[in-house]
Amino acid sequence: MGHDHAHTSQTNRARLSVAIGIVAAVLVVEVVGAWLTGSLALLADAGHMFSDLAGLIIALTATVVAARPATDRQTFGYQRAEVFGALLNGLILVGVAIAVVIGAVGRLVDAGGSEVRATPMLVVAVIGLLANVASLLLLRPAAGSSINMRGAYLEVLGDTLGSVAVIAAAGVILVTGFVQADAIASLVIAGMIAPRALVLLRDVVRVLSESVPAATDVAEIRRHLLETNGVVAVHDVHVWMITSGAHVFSAHVVVEPVVLGSGGSGALLDELSACLADHFDVDHSTFQLEPAEHAAHEENPHR
Repeated sequence: MGHDHAHTSQTNRARLSVAIGIVAAVLVVEVVGAWLTGSLALLADAGHMFSDLAGLIIALTATVVAARPATDRQTFGYQRAEVFGALLNGLILVGVAIAVVIGAVGRLVDAGGSEVRATPMLVVAVIGLLANVASLLLLRPAAGSSINMRGAYLEVLGDTLGSVAVIAAAGVILVTGFVQADAIASLVIAGMIAPRALVLLRDVVRVLSESVPAATDVAEIRRHLLETNGVVAVHDVHVWMITSGAHVFSAHVVVEPVVLGSGGSGALLDELSACLADHFDVDHSTFQLEPAEHAAHEENPHR
């Protein structure tokens, strides 16, 4: 099992490294293309791609950093590095979306003040699309087994849609001469960037504020634990995330006197931990087993 996990991690790193190389190369091509053609849509897509590149680098870094062992200073290891990277990525996305909207509105208001060379714009956009498709095919096999890789896959998928928007705008300009199609495509790309940025920042805030993970029902967890033989009550329940997919749980569990008196604490702890791991995808759980008289005089008990 350990060998298979290590092999999978190495494969994922290799996939991410190749995808980063592809995206970085196309990013340079799109920036140069935007400068030569005067296309705001290409520049917007380049900004989108820059964010995707940051996301891929974060994903690659996460596979390396998450493997580092915990220390006395970092008792949960370095998994939170992914969260801080996601925060930076989300802020970059917001900045890109705002800049694109301002530029696009300016061009729509002053329709005659911009000139777009549609043919080279189309060529660059097609190159970007082909590169994005190649990256998607590269990342897709690992997207179903790793939340980190799935995030990287979705980054590239969003940029693929941006390339399609640029191609459509270039086609419209070539056929009709409607130059404003470039600004409209820019707004479409900004419209794809903004929601993803807000969702990303929302998830970061949830993690950093140690909120209960979105798909976790504390009442349901408590019900499962109370169904365990020997458990009388459950209180001081806390559920939070170190990073995406790394849930942590702690609780005080009031047990029947016979559990503590007969030496059954170890078996009960194993059963409670297995319940959380099997039903709620919680790998790190801490339980304080206590008799009823201890729970009765605890200060400031929480639900």
